Amino acid sequence: MKLLAMETKQYLSYYLSRYKQVEALGVDLYVLNGEGTPDFWPAERYRIAGTFHISDLVRVAKEWHADEHFDGVITFAENSVIAVAGVAEALGLPSIGVDAAIKSRNKYLMRQAYEKAGVPIPRYRLAHNLDEALVAADDFGYPVIIKPTMGGGSYFVHRIDSREEMIEKFDEAYAGGVGLFWATTEAKGIDTGPNAMLVESFLAGREYLMEALAWDDEVYLGSVVDRITQEGSNFDDDVHHAPTSLAPDDLAAVHAAVKAATHAQGLRRSAMHAEVRFHDGKPHLLEIAARVGGGGLDMTARITADYDPIAAVVDVGRGVKPRVRHYQPTGTHATSMCLICDGGIVRHIDVPAEVRESEKVFLLKITARPGDRILRPPDGNTIFGFLGTTGTSMQDAFDTMTELAAKIKVTLED
Repeated sequence: MKLLAMETKQYLSYYLSRYKQVEALGVDLYVLNGEGTPDFWPAERYRIAGTFHISDLVRVAKEWHADEHFDGVITFAENSVIAVAGVAEALGLPSIGVDAAIKSRNKYLMRQAYEKAGVPIPRYRLAHNLDEALVAADDFGYPVIIKPTMGGGSYFVHRIDSREEMIEKFDEAYAGGVGLFWATTEAKGIDTGPNAMLVESFLAGREYLMEALAWDDEVYLGSVVDRITQEGSNFDDDVHHAPTSLAPDDLAAVHAAVKAATHAQGLRRSAMHAEVRFHDGKPHLLEIAARVGGGGLDMTARITADYDPIAAVVDVGRGVKPRVRHYQPTGTHATSMCLICDGGIVRHIDVPAEVRESEKVFLLKITARPGDRILRPPDGNTIFGFLGTTGTSMQDAFDTMTELAAKIKVTLED
């Protein structure tokens, strides 16, 4: 089996670990980057288009497909979902379709699709400037959320509690959002919708994350995770726990909402990452991304729900229904977190053997390297890695995780 993985613009070495998981499933994996470094992947299975215009990506992929006869095209990158849909269509391979990909990427168009289908969502308004944002916030009432329509990684997502705070933060967040890596590296030559900011009414309840699968008329919640972050004004310090604490009736309501939203986006066969938040006792959709979640959520799914999102991507990419069941926890508890330090230039990161060799650690990924710049709010939401641990209960797993995380030391340049 041969699959082609794509990134419009290579995001450091972030997805290498995912590509290696795909290879471990018996796949001959080829990689096409629009722009990238020459040593990223073995030369005989790697090409760089030199551009991320869709016509060039299609041309290079077609030429390569004529020689290698790929079984599917996949991506793990948020900014490449639309490009992969277009390339797969051009190659006559399974695709979610460009229209569904755009709705799955642009949060404004996503909200419009949900609204038309009657899916519960926060009130929302598109804002191109501070005046429009202030009017929307006055209509909704503070607090509100502002977020980029073409964002990623919770960059420049803020809770705004007052008119004064909106005046202070909006212009900076807007400039950062429209200039984000994920926004500026979408495939050129495709209209991806407005690149601006959303103002949304605040949802006061708890948040839940799903690794899900759409297959024809059915939608499966393969894994359900509680977001247990102590929230502030920024949404960058994700802490997760699984299995979910949702009661059966609430879980059924979440499933119904995610299924309706999936079909509203036009997703019929896709691996997905879904996020919902409760408000007034009812689940409201935040987003459904047509790719799997990051930060070790794939590992959490395997450990706590016996669902493999990476294997699902492989199967969907080649047009085969993945091994999946409706959510059924295994009984193992797991917590995971983003590793955060102060902003600055990384000199050294020390991970002691006690952390690296712990039997309770299922996820340890250091994404920053010496010389990398760590950006913290209001400049950005850079993390330096991920840590996940298992336990006999949520508290046991959480205590182990926080204890081990405190032992990882980051040294920044003076």
